[in-house]
Amino acid sequence: MSDKEKSCAVHKTSIGGQAVMEGVMMRGPKEIATAVRKSNGEIIVDKRNVSSILTKYKFLKLPVLRGVISFFESMIVGVKCLMFSAEQVDLEDGEEYKPSKIEKWLDDKFGDKIKDIVIYFSVCVSLVFSVGLFILLPTFLVGWIKHFTQNSVMLSLCEGVVRILIFLVYLTLVSRMKDIQRVFEYHGAEHKTIAAYEHGEELTPENARKYSRLHPRCGTSFLLIVMVISIIFFSFLKWETLWQRILYRLLLLPVVAGLSYEIIKFAGRSTNKCVKWLTAPGLALQYLTTREPDDSQLEVAIEALKNVLTGNKEDDKW
Repeated sequence: MSDKEKSCAVHKTSIGGQAVMEGVMMRGPKEIATAVRKSNGEIIVDKRNVSSILTKYKFLKLPVLRGVISFFESMIVGVKCLMFSAEQVDLEDGEEYKPSKIEKWLDDKFGDKIKDIVIYFSVCVSLVFSVGLFILLPTFLVGWIKHFTQNSVMLSLCEGVVRILIFLVYLTLVSRMKDIQRVFEYHGAEHKTIAAYEHGEELTPENARKYSRLHPRCGTSFLLIVMVISIIFFSFLKWETLWQRILYRLLLLPVVAGLSYEIIKFAGRSTNKCVKWLTAPGLALQYLTTREPDDSQLEVAIEALKNVLTGNKEDDKW
């Protein structure tokens, strides 16, 4: 098959991933695999079955609702994979980890349940931080503009612009951190590996290297879509008191997230030129959240993907 033929024969897949510390997590319909490279060069793989409440209750698979469920489940899975990767990354100079008194007390108090507590606590903290920074803060700041205009559409538009600006500043600052840049390289490896798989390529670093590090189903694009959809939704709301605005936005947030999930899912499978044009800003934003990976990082991403494919009969042909 020629390169031109391969570029046309794109096999769209639902497999997605996430960069972790010195590794990549890949999630397929049936299995999740997290591959991490240790300091000695060895690649460790953690493989587990996908456990989703969506498989137990059919009504949860309704459009938008399934997006809300998938969003929360993805956050929980993401934290679990991050914890696994952190456990595998060796401390400098082989220093042994010594738990603090608080950690010892928590371990004695909760035993094996402590990991689940940490996971759900981390998810809650992440949600509170995200909602506070990207939803509540813009609402509070734009409240001052109410002295100049009472037009709710204009106020909502200004709020959306402020939200996007905060998001861009946040990503720019985070992308300058040395440790985060390393994670962003694995993020790029994840995208390149999935792209190579979608084009029917043999999964090797050489083949993955030639593909773009940008992907339409990336979480970065999802967040940007959430912000754009929120501008549209919130423009229909009256600009009431601060607490009313906060309450309405919190109530609508799951709907916004669910609808954004449907859009990003559709965009990931569509070849329509208009859809590509609409998703272009999200792709451009990935220049901040991805970096070009080296071959060793591509090897880790490939190892994670291969472990997912072995349990997916639909994809065995690749």
